[in-house]
Amino acid sequence: MKLSYKEKIARRLTIVTALIVMVVFGVIYWVVDFTVVGNIDRELDLETNKHVGQIFLEDGEIKFIHKDEWMEEEHQEIQLNPIFIEIVDLDGNSMDKSPNLGNHRLLFHPDWSSKEGASTIKIGDQLVRQKQMLLNHEGIDEGYLLVATSFEDTQKLLNNLRNILLLLYPGILISLFLTMRYLAGKSIQPIKKIISKTNQITQSNLNERVPVLDQKDEIGQLTRSINDLLNRLEQSIIREKQFTSDASHELRTPLSVMRGTLEVLIRKPRTSEEYVNKIQTALGSIDRMSAMIDQLLALARVEKGAPSPKDEVEILSFVEEMAAQYQTDTGREIRFKTRESMPIFVQVSEKSLVMILNNLIQNAIKYSEGPIDLEVKIENGKPMIFVNDQGQGIAAESIKKIFDPFYRDPSALEKLIPGTGLGLAIVKKLAQESGIEISVSSESGLGSTFRLGF
Repeated sequence: MKLSYKEKIARRLTIVTALIVMVVFGVIYWVVDFTVVGNIDRELDLETNKHVGQIFLEDGEIKFIHKDEWMEEEHQEIQLNPIFIEIVDLDGNSMDKSPNLGNHRLLFHPDWSSKEGASTIKIGDQLVRQKQMLLNHEGIDEGYLLVATSFEDTQKLLNNLRNILLLLYPGILISLFLTMRYLAGKSIQPIKKIISKTNQITQSNLNERVPVLDQKDEIGQLTRSINDLLNRLEQSIIREKQFTSDASHELRTPLSVMRGTLEVLIRKPRTSEEYVNKIQTALGSIDRMSAMIDQLLALARVEKGAPSPKDEVEILSFVEEMAAQYQTDTGREIRFKTRESMPIFVQVSEKSLVMILNNLIQNAIKYSEGPIDLEVKIENGKPMIFVNDQGQGIAAESIKKIFDPFYRDPSALEKLIPGTGLGLAIVKKLAQESGIEISVSSESGLGSTFRLGF
């Protein structure tokens, strides 16, 4: 049978409480038993010490210092807490006993020392607590004094206490279970409200949130965590919709150009030069779509792929080689700068770092005409790579948007600089995946600086 969480909480708490109550009841019974039995044993010690110095043997006969001790009422009758006394020789043969024993005898233990305390025995149908003391006169062991007192009332008291505890125990457990079950139900009531509210939230109303109770306990933390998750989910869906819209728009433009070009070609016969121009226009649109699709695939791989394993990369030689390679391939002046004399090692995916620097260097080449500087240094104890260009710079309102997919600075669009607006989005994703801190600063007309912190 599948139990509800409320039932599980109630059962677990009841089991734990049952064990605690069992221990408490056991301790209560043991304390009462120890106390009442201890009191009886102390009474026996007093009675034994009182008589042992008054009895001795002389020529095999018992002598009493105070004979009238035997005539006390407590030795004559079986009353409340009567005292039973018997004197035996070293072999356990009875020599004399108190009248209230009648035909019964106390139990003699030949190997039992007086230091061993008292024991519980049965005389006829009555329980008694008995103590045994060695009789020694002038250094000679002469016999034993056996002293006992009734244990019936004490045993009844202990039995009644045990029965009461045994009767109370199941009643307490049942009451505890019902109480725990009720309190558990009240405790998880906020969780039921959270479940009810979250079940009502779908893709069409992701802007709704679970009401946060004014509390700092775990329920409040759970509510805030769920709302944070919904915020991230909503933002993710918004970005996905925006990305889909932007991608459709960007792909529709070259397709429209291709369609218009081909429609113009089939309207009437054209010269060879006109066909060549129109075909080149169509090929340009195809190249633009191909580049965009390649970038989209690269972005999708970054977002969906597993994190690349990290390598130990020495960034001084790494960046210097990239600068030299790009200068050779592009013919642009790309300068490597550093003031560091010792190798600088970082833990990073080498493949990701290559893609990041490729995009940043290609953007610097695209948006500037002067030299490009790649600089490596230690700043505040942190290895840093700087990519500096002397281009037109980025407008202040565009700084926060340049890492968004398909975003392009309006000035770049006005100057018809080719691009898809995906390069920096890929850079940001790769940096997040690799644990690289990326930031940018720019001044209009002075160029831009991208910083990579490890």
